[in-house]
Amino acid sequence: MTIKDIARMSGVSISTVSRVLNNRPDVSPEVRRRVLAVVEDHNYIPNNSARDLVRTRSDSVGVVVRGAANLFFAEVLKTVTREIDRRGYTTVMRQIGSSEDEIKEGAVLEREKKLRGLLFLGGRFDYTPGEVALLNVPFVCCSYTNCFGSLREENFASVSIDDRAAACRAVEHLIGLGHRRIAVVAPSRNDRSISELRYLGYLAALEGAGLPADPALVEETGGSFEMEDAYTAVERLLQRGTEFTAVFTLSDTMAMAAIKALTDHGRRVPEDCSVVGIDGIPLSAYTIPTLTTLVQPAEEMGRSSVRILLDLVEGTDGPRHILAEPRLRQGASAAPAAGDGGRTNPTERE
Repeated sequence: MTIKDIARMSGVSISTVSRVLNNRPDVSPEVRRRVLAVVEDHNYIPNNSARDLVRTRSDSVGVVVRGAANLFFAEVLKTVTREIDRRGYTTVMRQIGSSEDEIKEGAVLEREKKLRGLLFLGGRFDYTPGEVALLNVPFVCCSYTNCFGSLREENFASVSIDDRAAACRAVEHLIGLGHRRIAVVAPSRNDRSISELRYLGYLAALEGAGLPADPALVEETGGSFEMEDAYTAVERLLQRGTEFTAVFTLSDTMAMAAIKALTDHGRRVPEDCSVVGIDGIPLSAYTIPTLTTLVQPAEEMGRSSVRILLDLVEGTDGPRHILAEPRLRQGASAAPAAGDGGRTNPTERE
C-alpha cells in the first residue's frame, strides 16, 4: 500500500495525506480522522525520513522499549547498548508507553532507519503471524515470550524468565516460612501477559502446599504496575479486615509501595507482615527493610538477546529461546509467620 492508495480510499489529495502523516496543523479534524482510520485499518507504515530512503544498508539495530518507566528495563539496557556497540553496530532507540503497539513502532523505525534487526524490550505475549508480518528484519523479544500467541517458535526469538515458575518460587518461600494467609497484589489476573503468568504462579504455589485460594486475599490494581496503585491496593486489603501474614507483589516497585502502605497503617514489616516481590532492581536493595525478591539476571538477559539478534542478522544462527534463571535474594522483608496469626488490624493485638 502506498500514500496514493491512502489518498484514494480517504477521498482526499496525496498532499493532504502527507500533511496528516506529518502531523501538520492545517488539516480539519474530520479529514484527519478519516485518513488515520484508513491508515489504521490497513496497517499502513509510513516512511517519514527522506534522508534514509537513499540508504541501501546500515549498521543499525533498533531497540524499542515498551514501558519506559520500568526500572528493570533500565538495567537490561545498560548491557544491550554496550553489547551492540561491542559487536560494531549502532543502537537506534525508541521508548513508548506501556499501552502502545511495539510492533508498529518497530516497523516504522525499521523503515525510517533501514535497520538490520529489532530488539523489543517489553511487549505483548500474544502476537499473531499477521501482526509480525509488518517486520522485514529479524527480531528478539527480551523479557517476555509469546506464550499466549500463535507464532511458531522458528519464526521469532526470545529471552525471558519463566514468570509463572518465578512467582511460584517466591510464594513457596513465604510458605516455607510458615505463612498460610498470603495476599497477592496484581495488576490483573487475566491480561494474557506477565501479570496473568505471575498470578498463576501464586495459585500454583498455594495448590502445591494444599492451601485454599481465597479471593479475599487478591487485590488488583486495574492493570497498573505503578507504585501509587499498588499502595492503594494494599490499603483496600487492610480496610477489608482480611487476615493475612504476608503479601506477594508482582514487581519490586509494587513491593516497595506495599511496605510503605503497611507501615503507614501500623503494620511492621516483617514482624507483622512479610513482603516479597520479583525483579531484583537495585533500588529494592535499599528499602527499609531490604526487600526479599526473585532477582532477574538483567545482564545475562541483555547479553543473550543481543547475541541472538546479531547472529540472526549475520545469518550465523537461527531463532533461539532462552529461559534465564532468577535467584532468590533473601532480604529482611520476609520472616517466619507470627505466632498470633498476623492479624491485619494492629489495634486487635493485646
